[in-house]
Amino acid sequence: GSEAAPSVGGANAAKFGGGGGDGTLKIGFTAPLTGPLAGFGAANDFILKDVNALVKDGIMIGDKSYAVEIIVKDTESNSDTAASRAGELITDDEVDVVLAIATPEMINPVADQCENNGVPCLSTLAPWQPYFLGRGGDPAVGFDWTYHFFWGAEQLVGNFVDLWESVDTNKKVGLLCPNDPDGNALSSPETGFPAGAAAAGYTVVDPGRFEVLTPSFDSIIGKFKEEGVEIITGLTIPPDFANFWTAANQQDFNPKLVTIAKACLFPEAVEALGDLGDGICTEVWWTPNHPFSSSLTGESAKELSGKYEATGKQWTQFVGFVHALFEVCFDVVSRAGSTDKQAIADAAGTTKLDTIVGPVQYGTEGLPKNISATSLVGGQWQKQSGGKYPFDLVVTNNKLSPEIPTTGTLKPQG
Repeated sequence: GSEAAPSVGGANAAKFGGGGGDGTLKIGFTAPLTGPLAGFGAANDFILKDVNALVKDGIMIGDKSYAVEIIVKDTESNSDTAASRAGELITDDEVDVVLAIATPEMINPVADQCENNGVPCLSTLAPWQPYFLGRGGDPAVGFDWTYHFFWGAEQLVGNFVDLWESVDTNKKVGLLCPNDPDGNALSSPETGFPAGAAAAGYTVVDPGRFEVLTPSFDSIIGKFKEEGVEIITGLTIPPDFANFWTAANQQDFNPKLVTIAKACLFPEAVEALGDLGDGICTEVWWTPNHPFSSSLTGESAKELSGKYEATGKQWTQFVGFVHALFEVCFDVVSRAGSTDKQAIADAAGTTKLDTIVGPVQYGTEGLPKNISATSLVGGQWQKQSGGKYPFDLVVTNNKLSPEIPTTGTLKPQG
């Protein structure tokens, strides 16, 4: 619409300034900056530069101004490392709150350390079921210290089914899921892809879980060909999908549609596939066209992604979510009124904030008290002729979140 943008923040908005002389707010931040998941941390430096500029004169907590120190730890794409980095933040750095991003393998060990040590932890960038249920969470009870916002498996499956319905196929779906927390959650016959596919009248061909960074997909591709699979779905890390898709092409396996989670979220992962990247479908959690703005800066999704592209890189979905994690963090700490850990955890539980990725409010509509589900739509990487970048991520299906505008039409692949 043409309404004026709302002014930044309401009565509870985080306030910055005051010189930071009354103490230090210490924020730990864990992310995979190296290893096979490094793409998930690609926007960190950009966001941290913005955030550090924002807090350079302190943040008001209650009537005091605190200096802000953000201590970043690389989880190196390894779960054990993630756990030990969280331990360092808690024990050595004595942080007041921990922020964690990117996949259950990176977040869960950090959240568990925080839960066990009574330190508040805020996280994003992992489907909520592998985060919550993967840690043994009881939806009726929840956790005391750890809060997470992102979409859930049911939204992912719903969006992918909607994508499949747009293309004429034999309704045979090949499942490509690794033996890891995400893969096991989303291959579950009760709550994962098989349940949603069966409910929509599709037949799932499941070759079983493969090990992460597996050298060969030949037997899986053979099974898909034998069963006449026309749709591929599942969830893999980028290197595994690249190996699978390259081998599929060499073996003349040409499905009509590929809807793959996690593997093709960032432009680099798609560009690495060359022409084979054209037409890959993925989940879309944030774009420059999302109709939301930042509670910290007032920037719209378009403005923030434009600023990121000014650094010479194509926008990625991570920019919005990493920014939003700091929005939630500063909102929570401001409302806590002090750096007391219990006060911060209590404030987290009552979060109600409009962020650049949409509303964040924990424990709504039958969700566990530690979870806020964000909107999700379906999209496709389409080759651009003469565009600024080789591929563009186009939102093609928004049935589950109609507030997010579509920006193009789905094209079948095979």
